Amino acid sequence: MAVEPKTDPALRAAVDLARDALVGIAEPGTVGEHLEMVMDGERLATHYFSFVGAGYLGWRWAVSIARAPRQKVATVCETDLVPGAGSVLSPTWLPYAERLAPGDLGPGDVLPYRADDPLLEQGFEASGDEDVDQMAFWELGLGRPRVLSREGRVEAAERWYDGSHGPTAEVAQQATEHCTTCGFFLPMPGALRAVFGVCANAWSPSDGTVVSLDHGCGAHSETDAGDGQPARHERHGSPIVDELAIDVLT
Repeated sequence: MAVEPKTDPALRAAVDLARDALVGIAEPGTVGEHLEMVMDGERLATHYFSFVGAGYLGWRWAVSIARAPRQKVATVCETDLVPGAGSVLSPTWLPYAERLAPGDLGPGDVLPYRADDPLLEQGFEASGDEDVDQMAFWELGLGRPRVLSREGRVEAAERWYDGSHGPTAEVAQQATEHCTTCGFFLPMPGALRAVFGVCANAWSPSDGTVVSLDHGCGAHSETDAGDGQPARHERHGSPIVDELAIDVLT
C-alpha cells in the first residue's frame, strides 16, 4: 500500500510563488483563486488555481514546485492548464482504422491494411472447416492470400443473424413461412450453409442479401394471400363524405 508523502511546509507556503509563475504566462485575468495543494512525492507538490475565462469550464491552472534536499525555498518546475472533474473534454482519440464504422465507406474510400486482422488468416493455413480449407487450397496463388478465420466467421454469423435479415426482424415476425422452404432461397456453401443462404426474389426486401433459414417475408414462393384477403383499396373502409358541403343522393 502506497504511503502518502508528508506535507512539506516550504512547498505549502509557496502559493505566491506559484501564482507569480502563472501570471507570467497566462492571459491577463484568467488566474483565479487558489484551490488546493497536492503532494505528488517527497519534496514535490502541485498548486492548483481556478481558471477564469470562457471555453474551459472546470479547467484549472496547475503549478508544479519542488524543493531540493536541505534547501529552504521552493522552485517552480512547470505550469499547465489541466481539466478538472467536471471539465468538458474532447472524445478519446482513435486511429483512423478504428474510427470507421460499417456504412462509413463511400466511393473512392480505401480502408488501411491490417496485417494482424484477427478475422482473417493465411489462405494456406487450415481453418478447421473442410469446405473452406479446400477452397483456400484451390485458390492458393490466385490472388486471395487470406481467408476468413473461425473468429471472422462467428462474428459475421452473429451480425447477420441479429440483423434485419434474421429471425427477429419485424418482416420475419409477421411472415407465415420461413426462407428455408422458399424456392427463391439459394443455400450458402461452406461452414455457414446450415444457417444462412441468399435471397434471389426480386419482390422480397431481402433480395440479393444473406438471410437466415428462419427469416421470412410476404414474398415467399409458396404463400398466397387467398380469396378472403381484401384488396388493398378495400382495407381502409368506406370513404368519408362531408354531407354538409354536398347533397348525398341515394
